Amino acid sequence: MYSIKRNIENILKQRASTNKAILLTGPRQVGKSTLINHLFKGVNKVTFDDDLLLAQAADDPQMFLYNNPCPLIIDEVQKCPTIFNRLKIVLDNTEEMSNFYLTGSQKLQLMEGISESLAGRVSIVELDGLSMREMYNISFNKHFVPTKEYIDEREKCLIDYKDIWAKIHRGFYPELYSNKKKEWVDFYQSYVKTYLERDVNKIIKAKNHLTFVKFMTSVAARTGQVLNYKTISAEVGVSEVTVKEWISILEKSGLVYILKPYTPSVLSRAIKSPKLYFRDTGLACYLTRWLTPETLKNGAMAGAMFETFVINEILKSYSNEGLEYDFNVFYYNGKDKIKKNVDGKEVVIDGEIDLIISENGILYPIEIKMTANPKADMTSEFDVLDKVKESKRGMGVIICMYDKKIYLRENLVVLPINYL
Repeated sequence: MYSIKRNIENILKQRASTNKAILLTGPRQVGKSTLINHLFKGVNKVTFDDDLLLAQAADDPQMFLYNNPCPLIIDEVQKCPTIFNRLKIVLDNTEEMSNFYLTGSQKLQLMEGISESLAGRVSIVELDGLSMREMYNISFNKHFVPTKEYIDEREKCLIDYKDIWAKIHRGFYPELYSNKKKEWVDFYQSYVKTYLERDVNKIIKAKNHLTFVKFMTSVAARTGQVLNYKTISAEVGVSEVTVKEWISILEKSGLVYILKPYTPSVLSRAIKSPKLYFRDTGLACYLTRWLTPETLKNGAMAGAMFETFVINEILKSYSNEGLEYDFNVFYYNGKDKIKKNVDGKEVVIDGEIDLIISENGILYPIEIKMTANPKADMTSEFDVLDKVKESKRGMGVIICMYDKKIYLRENLVVLPINYL
């Protein structure tokens, strides 16, 4: 059943018409197969979740493609790395567009095969979990950047987001909304089991499965924090080398996002470690045992989960427009001292900025607060960006639970979450 329109639909159709092949990536259960099948009806489909088809493709890729001619949908293509070279040969010998529609949930193996065999021959598109825009059927599909133009255009289609904590807690996998009777615990219990069996089993030893779940829980409890391998290692009882390997597994399979620090040379005392965010708040809640929206909202992780939710909505706004975001979003945390006069006193401010969006040589600093009472002094650390001479400082933003847009200064605006 296809019920929720995905904002990336037009991007996928356009890419398919102008490329020899497309690859739709994303974590398990975000709707990749459903979306491809909906958009490209009548196209022959095979899935490498079928062991028989997988064996046939691995044994003789040429005969497999002979029996399954283009155009062809190949689901979970990363399970058969040997087929990439054959796809390359097919694509190099045709001028036709829309030959292959590939999907894959394991970037770990998938991107290695793509970079070696299909670089420049396939258009890669990322699908995330549902965005708030998609859940409220908002067709506006531009990435978030707090310019006047963006804000003015976004205001034309504003909708109040109700029960936001219920959604943060439930998470953003499509099945949880297309099948509203689906039990929360049942879904995530099955999700973790499937993830371990299909995506992790070949990478870690079976005896480490319980330890890996403990590791996932430890990481989920640190969503929105600076990544510290040592503390996770001590808590889980594995080496720091293993923690780094397992973090890489989570990242490449789309379960976490590693937000890079903003470290220009002029900000000499910036912390170089990245921050980590779980890509789905519902999964993070399940792993850390926040069992209801009410306990989450009033619990110790409320601020971190709210920040994780906001960061993910911003990332989705990029990917749903078909854009990369790794070189556009950063955070800053450091000890670059800024002296400032506050109430007649000179004080020293340590720079900490939740998110910095860099676009066209302009830096947009963003503070994420769960509060409904935003104040200008929450953003004193934004001034550290004035030291960066190679970029211009743009509009600063406080994204929070306040119910309307309000300017606190000429270069500082408060935006409710429905502006994302």
